[in-house]
Amino acid sequence: MKQMEVTILGQSYILACPDGGETSLLSAVASVDQEMSAIRDAGKVKARERIAVLAALNLAYQLAERPEAPALRSEPAPTQDSAQIDAMLTRIDAALGGDGQLL
Repeated sequence: MKQMEVTILGQSYILACPDGGETSLLSAVASVDQEMSAIRDAGKVKARERIAVLAALNLAYQLAERPEAPALRSEPAPTQDSAQIDAMLTRIDAALGGDGQLL
C-alpha cells in the first residue's frame, strides 16, 4: 500500500492508497474538494468541520440516488429514531436556507 499526498479545501492530507487505486482515490478527492468548495463558496457555512459533514451528506445522498445502488436506497422501518432524524433534517434545511446543498 502506498501513500499519496492530496489537497482538499487547501489542506494537505497524506492518504493510504492500495496499489492500482490511485485514479479512484484522486477522483474521490476531487469530488470531495469540489463539494466542500461549493459549500464554502455559498458563504453560509464557515467552519471546516461543518463543511465536511455537509459535503459527506451531499455525496452520500447523491450516491444513494443512483439507480445502480439499490442497497443504499432501502428504507428502514419507521421508528421514533427515524422521526427524530427527519425532524433534525428539517431543522438543518431551514437553518441552511435555499442554497440547495443539503438533501
